[in-house]
Amino acid sequence: MTTNHTTLPTYFISHGGGPWPWMKREMGDAYAQLEASLADIPRQIGRTPRAILMVSAHWETPAFTVQGSPRPPMIYDYGGFPAHTYQVHYDAPGSPELAQRVRELIEAAGLPSGIDAERGYDHGMFSPMAAIYPKADVPVVQLSLRRGLDPAEHLALGRALAPLRREDVLIIGSGLSYHNLRNFGPQARDVSKAFDDWLDQTVVQAAPAERVAQLIDWSSAPAARIAHPREEHLIPLMVAVGAAEGEQGERVYHESAFMGGIAVSSFRIGAA
Repeated sequence: MTTNHTTLPTYFISHGGGPWPWMKREMGDAYAQLEASLADIPRQIGRTPRAILMVSAHWETPAFTVQGSPRPPMIYDYGGFPAHTYQVHYDAPGSPELAQRVRELIEAAGLPSGIDAERGYDHGMFSPMAAIYPKADVPVVQLSLRRGLDPAEHLALGRALAPLRREDVLIIGSGLSYHNLRNFGPQARDVSKAFDDWLDQTVVQAAPAERVAQLIDWSSAPAARIAHPREEHLIPLMVAVGAAEGEQGERVYHESAFMGGIAVSSFRIGAA
């Protein structure tokens, strides 16, 4: 499968907390900068892609599993939010055709794979996508993380998926560059900055081979296990980097005092 389009970049985005796009009355402008950065992605890539492959922090399975439904339902995988946020909808179509293509690429790389025909969209997908494509008019297929969260294996997954970038499919890893809900706000300012600085140095400044080595050994980074006591919100970055392994990274979103004090970032890998 080929297209005449130029190769798309990949993204690792910080997707924020819960159903934030539907809570502006409650939260004011707390997400204004993140929302603006997400809304700018269509301008950066310069066209509407054929589809989006979204690797969300909120789906883990024993084998890399692709969402196969033509009309995925909603999964309200959060708690303690206002009642109206359990009625929101982001009704993007799925793409069984893309799901099958993704599975073929994963199998060709010798990695375990599967298709889930029932699985719905989680908030790691629908919250950022409400800002990126608010009309929900671009097909989206989610792909799970694999249990164990091995960084090298997820880099290999990204490499396997790289051909999709020439087939007009936008690959997005959706997580959060700092994810420690027990250490949030002003008290996390210094530790989140230390890890965020390492991320920027690794993704943007390091040579490609060095970047891969540093990501595989990410838990040795400054404040790594404070920033990510469990790494499911970081591992989508590995997929985005693996799919654009030799290409330049750029930080496309950064706040130094998100939600009262933490440093957070998003990255694009490959030219816009």
